[in-house]
Parts: sequence; structure tokens; C-alpha cells
Amino acid sequence: MSNQPRPRTRTAPVAAQTIPDRSLDPDVPLPVVAIRTPGMHPFIFRKMIDGVRGPLVANPGDLVQIVDRDGRPLGYGLWNPRSQISLRLLSRAPEAPGTEFWVRRIDEAVSLRLNTLGLEQETNAYRVVHAEGDGLSGLIVDRYDDVLSVEINSLGMYQRIGPILELFAGRLGTKHFRVHVAERVALQEDFSGRPLASPQLPPRITVSEHGIRYRIHFAEAHKTGFFCDQRDNRRDLAKFCNDRTVLDACCYTGGFGLNALIRGKAREVTCIDLDEKAVALAKENGNANSVRLDVVHADAFGYMRQMGQNERTYGVVVLDPPKLILDRDDVAPGKRKYFDLNVMGMKLVEPGGLLLTCSCSGLLDAPEFLSLLRAAARKANRSVQLLAMTGASADHPVALDAPESSYLKVAWLRIGERLPDEFFEPGV
Repeated sequence: MSNQPRPRTRTAPVAAQTIPDRSLDPDVPLPVVAIRTPGMHPFIFRKMIDGVRGPLVANPGDLVQIVDRDGRPLGYGLWNPRSQISLRLLSRAPEAPGTEFWVRRIDEAVSLRLNTLGLEQETNAYRVVHAEGDGLSGLIVDRYDDVLSVEINSLGMYQRIGPILELFAGRLGTKHFRVHVAERVALQEDFSGRPLASPQLPPRITVSEHGIRYRIHFAEAHKTGFFCDQRDNRRDLAKFCNDRTVLDACCYTGGFGLNALIRGKAREVTCIDLDEKAVALAKENGNANSVRLDVVHADAFGYMRQMGQNERTYGVVVLDPPKLILDRDDVAPGKRKYFDLNVMGMKLVEPGGLLLTCSCSGLLDAPEFLSLLRAAARKANRSVQLLAMTGASADHPVALDAPESSYLKVAWLRIGERLPDEFFEPGV
């Protein structure tokens, strides 16, 4: 079994770009779309659509008024009948959302990060908009110093990205942007989704987080370029690492390993990743901080299996694999991969040591993840204490009406002694 390299998205900008600049003000009157059953979730799937009402045609990407079967108004959303998510709810207010609505939502998102969370005191890399969590379904925006890096998940947002970027740049003072759409999203939303970039976008930048420097290479980046969601977990890992040996499996660009080494004063840190370019960038990040990371280009499953056969143990093991469950067809094999990975991880932790294990698969919820870890502990024949269950940093807020946006699950496990054989029970 292999931990596959993280899937890439198309990031090279096209020449002579025209940035989509559909107006944020609504065309009045708006097309009307009726739905079968009102709900609170911002996603309205195709099977819930009753049909377009009235004489106006609703084209893909249009802002439309949403009504129930009896014509009672329910709000406004972005329409795309070619997608399984045919409507993305924007507002339940009685008036149609125009420029003032977008300004208000963007101001609220920026204020949360700058005023409430005070993120710029600790980093110049943070999430500015977290899609449904900020009431802007289909839009993800990260700030990396003076670059806005955007991930688009809906046609309607892509059509309006020009004026949206202008609003953000005006509030944050950023100079550059990049926009990308994952191929999977482009297929689901049925549009080309070509990548976009400002003319002078630098090929790489350096950001700082809790005093540690990281390089971001946009042409080779995954998603928006850097995983801001693990910021607090990277910081908190350090207190467990003093004078310990640390294994950072599926290390990507070395974030956990660097925190263990620099802030945690670990005695030895080994980082593993299957992606050659991630390995090179992890080494570069070590150089940027004037430390040497021991980075190994290897499959984490195979490497950990070999370390187990060698009876090697570590004071701290970090398991932060790429998403192992991409869709519902992947649930069973994905859970098996998480199970196998955690069994091996638990066996490698010395008694009294820490296993920090993560899942970013939205289709595996927290109770299921914990159940899987209990089964893994039985299979590994180890006593395990759950110290904490955390998630993404607070710049990734979760809308209570869209709980699946709480995708990241991080279990902090203290691994005890090996149990006597009579306590052993088979796994999943």
C-alpha cells in the first residue's frame, strides 16, 4: 500500500489573460428558482430543485432568487444547473445581494483575521475566506505576504473573481494574485476554469509563521500553496519534542518537522514524503532557517514498516497524510489506509511518547476517526490516551449549517506500554 503523492492542480498562468469581471450588482429582475424542501445548508443539490419559475432564463453562474414550491422567498444564490450542487446560497435577506453585500462579507472576513484573531502578529500567511465558513460558498482565499492565492470551487465565483480580488486587495494592500481551479472541480462545475495570475506574480515567496520561514513555489504548489490550517498544531507540537527523536511522516514541506527541531529542540528529526518536489522544498525550508532537516524521499507506509522491522522507535510520530478519501467510492479503501498507517505509527512510538495523527478527509467525521484509532490501538496492542482533539486554526471558521467544512481532525495521543498478548483484539 502506498501513500500517493498529493494531487496537483494546474497552476501555470495563461498568456494575455482576461480576468472574469462579472458585476457584483444583480441584474434586476432576477431569475427565480424553486426548490422542493427548504433547508439551512448553503448547498442545494440538483435533486432538490423544483425548477425555474417565471419568464426569465437562469443561465449558469447567474445570481437567482430562491423560492419554495409555493413561491415564498427563501433567499438568493449562485446558480449552476450543470453541477450536482445546483445552487449555492449566498443570502437569506429580503433584498438581492449587490456590491454592498459583498463589501460587508469581505469586511467581516478580514476583520475576523486582523482584529479578532490578530494573525498578523504571528504570521503573514493565513486564510482570509473559508468558503461556507465565511458565507461565501465556493471561494477560498489565502494571503501569503503580498499575494492573494485563490481556490475556486464554483462557476459563479469564478465569473466574479475580478471585482472580488479588487475588494480584498483594497483592504489588505496586496499587490499580486493567483487563481486556480482543481481539475476535479472544473469537471463537476462544467467550465474550463483556466488558471489566472497577476502579470508580475513572483514565482516564489517566503512567509513566516511563529518565527519559522517557509518558501512557497506557486508553479509547484498544492491547492493555494501552503497549509495554513495546521498553524496552531505545528506550534503546539513543539512542547512535546524537547530532546526527543521525531518522525514526521508525509511531511510535505516540513512544517511539523521544522517546528519540532527549531522551536521544540528535538534531538533528531526525520521527515518522509513520496513527492520528490515536496522533499526538495522541505530541504530548502530547512536551509531558509539555517538548520538541516533529515528528509527522506520514500513511501511512508514502506518506510514505517521497515522501521518497525528494525525495532526503531521515536519519542514523537506525526502522521499528516494527504486526503485519502476523495469521494464516497473511496470511503472503505481510504479508511483501511488510515487504519494501517495508524497501526504502524502507534507501534513506532516509544512508551510515554506522542502520536499526532491527522485526517483532512471531510467524508471521515471525527467520531469515525476516533473509532478507527481505537481499532488501530487494539491492532497495535498498545494502551492509548487521547490528550486532545483539535482541528484547523481559527482562520478556517466552520458554519454550523455546513458542518462538513470542519474537515481537519487532529488527535493527540499518548502511547503507553505494549499490552500483554491476552489483551489483543483484531482490528477493524
